[in-house]
Amino acid sequence: MAQAQTEFKIKFWGVRGSIPCPGRETVRYGGNTSCVEMCAGNQRLIFDGGTGLRLLGEALVAESVPIAAHLFFSHSHWDHIQGFPFFTPAFQPQNRFNIYGVTADDEIPIQKRLHDQMLHPNFPVPLQVMRAELNFVALALGETVSLGEVRVTNGPLNHPGGAVGYRVDWQGLGVAYITDTEHYGDRLDDQVLRLAQGADVLIMDATYTDEEYHDPRHSKVGWGHSTWQEAVKVAQAANVKQLILFHHDPSHGDDFLDGVQAAAQAIFPRTAIAQEGKTIILQASGEGNPGLPGSAQALSV
Repeated sequence: MAQAQTEFKIKFWGVRGSIPCPGRETVRYGGNTSCVEMCAGNQRLIFDGGTGLRLLGEALVAESVPIAAHLFFSHSHWDHIQGFPFFTPAFQPQNRFNIYGVTADDEIPIQKRLHDQMLHPNFPVPLQVMRAELNFVALALGETVSLGEVRVTNGPLNHPGGAVGYRVDWQGLGVAYITDTEHYGDRLDDQVLRLAQGADVLIMDATYTDEEYHDPRHSKVGWGHSTWQEAVKVAQAANVKQLILFHHDPSHGDDFLDGVQAAAQAIFPRTAIAQEGKTIILQASGEGNPGLPGSAQALSV
């Protein structure tokens, strides 16, 4: 995804949570699980490796040039790693990937999680068959990674087993990727607000509606996810410029998500539903330093 040095591009390759859900009801918004590509300056960043990662891999291979990228995992639940064994560029020796993750609550690092999911009886080909240069990096909670002018900061999220959100800052632009987090009943999450504060784009977990979350027959309390209503509250409190509702429940078809978008826009007009294949372009002003939001204009395509 080449771009001018003043552009920050975000492309959605997978927008679903829990399990892929291809079919007639999900044609417009997509059925692949979480994978978001960001290109800022000369850096390519990939967030999560759900089934959308396979599609991204095919697109990268089609460019017919050596691939270098940074792959950041929020956590290692299936819907965020299940595309990694099918990521074709990882099997090609000319490519190089730095792979980042915060060690889970059970003290198992991301390298072992990715390795173990490719063992028998889960998968026929072990991770060792991947011929690309794979460099695994264990992140500390709250750590900032500097990649040239790009800074990537993580923060803890409220999710069973542990998860992190990320914020990417470059040339005065800020993008927050906050998926798989459950809101608190009595307050907004300070960690979420810190990552989202002043962001040009906030990509936020909106798996449920408030009604689904509190349904007395099928309560989702404690499942580790938020609602679109809570995402709107975060966007308002953090003064973000654009909210993207993400990690759609597999039972939510296109028509349902149309309704969610309309309801959210009535409260926070600059809201959109994450849609597989769509791109957001942020245009840097050329002023300011990384990590200082507000010196850029955002355009959606």
